[in-house]
Amino acid sequence: MSYCTRIISRQAKRAAATAYALNLQQRLFHASCVTASKVAISKFDSSVYMPYEKLAGRIEIVKKRLGRPLTLSEKVLYSHLDDPQKQEIERGISYLRLRPDRVAMQDATAQMAMLQFISSGLKRVAVPSTIHCDHLIEAQIGGEQDLKRAKDINAEVYKFLSTAGAKYGVGFWKPGSGIIHQIILENYAFPGLLMIGTDSHTPNGGGLGGLCIGVGGADAVDVMADIPWELKCPKVIGVHLTGKISGWTSPKDVILKVADILTVKGGTGAIIEYHGKGVDSISCTGMATICNMGAEIGATTSLFPFNNRMADYLKSTGRAGIAGEATKFQGKLLSPDHGCKYDDLIEINLDKLEPHVNGPFTPDLAHPISKLGDNSKKNGYPLDIRVGLIGSCTNSSYEDMGRCASIANDALSHGIKSKIPFNVTPGSEQIRATIERDGIGETFRQFGGTVLANACGPCIGQWDRKDVKKGEKNTIVTSYNRNFTGRNDANPATHCFVTSPEMVTALSIAGRLDFNPLTDSLKGADGKEFQLKAPFGDELPNKGFDPGQDTYDAPPSDGSSVRVDVDPKSNRLQLLEPFDTWDGKDLQDMTVLIKVKGKCTTDHISAAGPWLKYRGHLDNISNNMFIGAVNSENGEMNKIKNQLNGEWGGVPDVARIYKSKGINWVAVGDENYGEGSSREHAALEPRHLGGRAIIVKSFARIHETNLKKQGLLPLTFADPADYDKVS
Repeated sequence: MSYCTRIISRQAKRAAATAYALNLQQRLFHASCVTASKVAISKFDSSVYMPYEKLAGRIEIVKKRLGRPLTLSEKVLYSHLDDPQKQEIERGISYLRLRPDRVAMQDATAQMAMLQFISSGLKRVAVPSTIHCDHLIEAQIGGEQDLKRAKDINAEVYKFLSTAGAKYGVGFWKPGSGIIHQIILENYAFPGLLMIGTDSHTPNGGGLGGLCIGVGGADAVDVMADIPWELKCPKVIGVHLTGKISGWTSPKDVILKVADILTVKGGTGAIIEYHGKGVDSISCTGMATICNMGAEIGATTSLFPFNNRMADYLKSTGRAGIAGEATKFQGKLLSPDHGCKYDDLIEINLDKLEPHVNGPFTPDLAHPISKLGDNSKKNGYPLDIRVGLIGSCTNSSYEDMGRCASIANDALSHGIKSKIPFNVTPGSEQIRATIERDGIGETFRQFGGTVLANACGPCIGQWDRKDVKKGEKNTIVTSYNRNFTGRNDANPATHCFVTSPEMVTALSIAGRLDFNPLTDSLKGADGKEFQLKAPFGDELPNKGFDPGQDTYDAPPSDGSSVRVDVDPKSNRLQLLEPFDTWDGKDLQDMTVLIKVKGKCTTDHISAAGPWLKYRGHLDNISNNMFIGAVNSENGEMNKIKNQLNGEWGGVPDVARIYKSKGINWVAVGDENYGEGSSREHAALEPRHLGGRAIIVKSFARIHETNLKKQGLLPLTFADPADYDKVS
């Protein structure tokens, strides 16, 4: 089985490639674009038009077939079916063949995706696609210095991605442009969009009414190669919102509460669909925050219905034409039908929703702010906070920054500032330029903050942290989305709590987990006590957005003359060779390489942080396989017994020995195996090092798909208790 399943065979490549004209992207992009509408889907895709009329026609076909009201999720999803007349549709059962509107890839996953696309032999991608350089910039000193350093260190990778993009028709967002999901929201997302992205937080686009779904690189290659994308028909969980967001409560608290209710696996195989009168009290970027973190409950994606808050955001980002088109189709396509049925329904009254702080070590361990102090003392969490961090793809909007600045200004007016290091990650160059113009960046610096590069940074472990030693127990608070063990700083003793950026700012002033800004007082420089005012900030900038520096490279109309080089001696990039093919016989007498104990995310299987630099080199990055997973045999990480000689060794080392001896192996895991990031390296590495099957109690959706794509059998115990029978 090759790296990209179902891509045309090597024998047919040359013949197929010649059939692809240079206008393939426009010609093959979703048939729904052949429409009377002449509003472009983005300013970067001027010859591809809004598809609403065709989508509406397709959904009418489906509605007549099903004979029932449809949820919003179903309307958007089923309107993108490859064959709406004949497709079998049963929630949780059937597999849908879909035609997504576009593909987005971040630089860490784009390397492997583009290497796979190159191996297909095709000349140009079939749908609008983009690469975003956001994952390889390490937070060390400050934005400008860190960006310069990243450009030097990663020059080889950036050159590969930019030339591959130019050759195959993929837009390239340069390092410093911002985080993929913020760029998508600002430029590409629209109500009714179906997009796949090679990052688990792709659902961020649901804040603008799009179905945006995280996938592995092989799925992205299928779509770029004009092959229908397959997805198990999701169930739909409704979240009915009543009341209004106000005071210290923020949109982040909605998803923190939903995580509390559903847990990290409760959304698996389902789309989370928000509805109700409470929706209109949430800004467009606030809705994006909620959808973004839906990845932490295992949801396929999350979605909000089109409303005026989305229209305002579209107009503010130069897309008034799209807002107008969406308004025309609001009832038919972009809202749920009256009487539609959800597989499950959650009720949340926003008037009564308390600010939450979730963690440590898992994003579903929820603490209302009124109980955080007592819970922390009871559980022995370190009360002193060492670092506060705001931003990331989850919470880096203009509104987020403005509300945090209001808290910082309140503290500064009383002569105090953050007690601890306070790091700010702008979501995009546009956000950075706008907050600098409006004085928000300077407020953060006066507050004691450091404005980092427009990149993922500490959220994904790209943080050169110096204030604690590895193994030192400590607490950090972030506005990020994920807080698994060692996620941010590679220190397994760091207790990371995720919350709203407003709460991070308030807690950073006090420097302690047992501070509640709703009830507790602080002491000003004059010795007088005061209470922080509730945060406030403009939803959108009054002066409009400042785009900042131009950081986008459009692909040429003809990229055939562009040269893409991969140095055979490189330790960062490696051209792919097909895996060995199945001999048609049953797999028998396989060795158990490792039986993993407890939580095993894709971070445990293929660590990020310093390993990100090897994402384009399969053999080198395979040296991190399972090094973060706990071995049930001894309770240790990266220490397993070699069954050939009885000696103990690192997991990748033992796997390489087995591979050299022709010994097939399996790995055994627990519940929700492979949750977290979409990284397909967590599937590629076991296959590369001789793995044949992964046997677990249950899988996370994206990882199960990635295993299938790379030819590893993803098996579940018929009885989860059988896990205990394996040694």
